[in-house]
Amino acid sequence: MRVDGLNNEMQAMMLEAANSKPAANAHQVGANFGDMLSQAVNNVNGLQKSSGDLQMRFDRGDADVSLSDVMIARNKSSVAFEATIQVRNKLVEAYKELMNMPV
Repeated sequence: MRVDGLNNEMQAMMLEAANSKPAANAHQVGANFGDMLSQAVNNVNGLQKSSGDLQMRFDRGDADVSLSDVMIARNKSSVAFEATIQVRNKLVEAYKELMNMPV
């Protein structure tokens, strides 16, 4: 079984961050982070749509879709969604910490 969707994307982002040059301004960094975050959310959305499609095809009796395919796709989308929730929680926690800092 290969669970490569989110794991490979996270590793690619880590390598990209390690190899990237320092940005000239904060706006460019914010835009890059926003793009990366948007891409990650879109990937999770794609996994969930794929899982739902496989489940619907299995429910309709498609012979090309097995129960194991449906369960693997469902678990992939579940893990990706849970990881997204954890990232969101960390971002909210960091934002609250920044807002509580004295100026």
